[in-house]
Amino acid sequence: MDFDKNPGISENDITDYETYKKRRTFMKTAAGLGIVASTGLAMKSFSGDAKAKTSNYSTTEKTTSYKSITSYCNYYEFGTSKRDPAKHAHSLVTSPWTVDVDGECDNPGTYDLEDLLKPVSIEERIYRFRCVEGWSMVIPWMGFPLADLIKRMQPNSKAKYVRFETLYDPDNMPGQRTDSLSWPYVEGLRMDEAMNPLTLLSTGLYGKDLLNQNGAPLRLVVPWKYGFKSIKSIARISFTELQPLNSWQLSSSSEYGFYSNVNPDVPHQRWSQAKERRVGEFTKRKTQLFNGYEKEVAELYTGMDLKRFF
Repeated sequence: MDFDKNPGISENDITDYETYKKRRTFMKTAAGLGIVASTGLAMKSFSGDAKAKTSNYSTTEKTTSYKSITSYCNYYEFGTSKRDPAKHAHSLVTSPWTVDVDGECDNPGTYDLEDLLKPVSIEERIYRFRCVEGWSMVIPWMGFPLADLIKRMQPNSKAKYVRFETLYDPDNMPGQRTDSLSWPYVEGLRMDEAMNPLTLLSTGLYGKDLLNQNGAPLRLVVPWKYGFKSIKSIARISFTELQPLNSWQLSSSSEYGFYSNVNPDVPHQRWSQAKERRVGEFTKRKTQLFNGYEKEVAELYTGMDLKRFF
């Protein structure tokens, strides 16, 4: 579904960051007065503690509205239209939640999400987020560096990649009853990509826990890659010696590679990647290499042909 054909998202849906910060200040003050619950803005368990810090990695660009972020989503487990996840994802049960950790590591096991998150410090990071159809958002994510979790699991010398797998639950994920992709959904990162301080495991956005349509209760955010690289509702994390075959590679290897880096010079077979449209705007802007994070991540790909390894 192309944004050009989606007039329901307008400039009026945009919440700028200054307004958002004022709302956060109000929420903290209201919490002290015991009135937050009546506003519907209460911060929740995994993402909403008032101790969350704003990261130095955050962009200062105007943020996309909460309404747009939570109603215009890619989540094929709930349908191929960007409106489908918000309509159908309510069926997903996200509590209790466990994550299986296995492969080349010293601390494998099945972890309750609460135990997995206890040692982490949730922070807020405002990241640009781009999807291949030519649209983008600026999202205030809540989460913690994936590197923190990897260090706890203690991968051994054979671990060259991190493989992620989404929950498989066709009873509650109607898209998994179709052949739109191979299920369960799989993604992967090279170890140095996974350990990069920009790479985030997100538990929320805009100071609230993730909604189901956005990948509750735990999803990956890799801001220099296309949005489909950010796997949702993670149920398994595996440390592997061999490069994982991700779901989009398996679906169409000529269109989707393993790395999925934003590169305006590598066109998709069905559209150009040279320009993008921010949700809520009508004027296209030039796509930036690595989604604007070239300074932070370009060295990861030194010597690589970024048109071959796309």
